[in-house]
Amino acid sequence: MGSHQTDSSGATFAATLSVPFGAFGIRVAGNAIHELVFLPPGTRAIPPDCALAERAATQIYAWLEDPDRPFDLPLATRGTLFQRRVWDAIAAIPRGETRQYAHLSDALGSAARAVGQACRANPFPLVIPCHRVVSATGIGGFAGASGGYLIDAKHWLLAFEANR
Repeated sequence: MGSHQTDSSGATFAATLSVPFGAFGIRVAGNAIHELVFLPPGTRAIPPDCALAERAATQIYAWLEDPDRPFDLPLATRGTLFQRRVWDAIAAIPRGETRQYAHLSDALGSAARAVGQACRANPFPLVIPCHRVVSATGIGGFAGASGGYLIDAKHWLLAFEANR
């Protein structure tokens, strides 16, 4: 196994990637991707330490070349039934388009706040493109943040997909 990097919770990443929108961590558990994580600026890249992390990294880099390329990764079963319904709806948003929290909540028969909370809990950003969900008055939050590197990443991802 290669060198490991941990986040503030002490959890270990199987790889951390240096990508145009910042640093991005891949966490593996067993035979599945357990979590994908936007990391703070300055996080050093570490190479994948297992075949599944290598597969995920390869697919992320391929997506950066062609954002219409679908991901084909084994994802751990995560979230509540409602969260998984929201994530399925997010996954159906075409590249280059956005949906408002209220639009998704109407389609799911829920409240916009609950949709926002499910977006915040998304363990698989990029694969489940929660950056495509925006507020009625602007870009909205991202991964629980309203500013900083996470919002910068959301801006980058939306502009990248819109210009492809």
